[in-house]
Amino acid sequence: MIPGSDKDHPTLLHSFGFAMQGFRTAFRGERNIKVMLAGAIVAVICGLVVGLDAVRWAIVMLCCGVVLSAELVNTAIETIVDLVSPEFHPLAGRAKDIAAAAVWVLCVIVACVGIVVFASAILG
Repeated sequence: MIPGSDKDHPTLLHSFGFAMQGFRTAFRGERNIKVMLAGAIVAVICGLVVGLDAVRWAIVMLCCGVVLSAELVNTAIETIVDLVSPEFHPLAGRAKDIAAAAVWVLCVIVACVGIVVFASAILG
């Protein structure tokens, strides 16, 4: 597709297909996506066990989606860095480390949110 042109612009259905293809590619090739999905499944199971209300469910689902999205963006950044810098370069490593750190920070915050959400559901 040519930027700014409608020529050869994919349909909405094709765009969703490309997104699903990207998710499958990441799931098949990236361990951390599987870890994040497992965490989301555990959060859903725990939510069912403690009987979360609608607001708490919304918070848990939003947190799961944001973490998965961040991991997908991290994977995309790492892929692009590998493409433009196939040999090791300190700046390439730095970019990949910083992208991974962004996901880590988000995961720490989401874990804290999870503690508050589940503790408040259990205790009150």
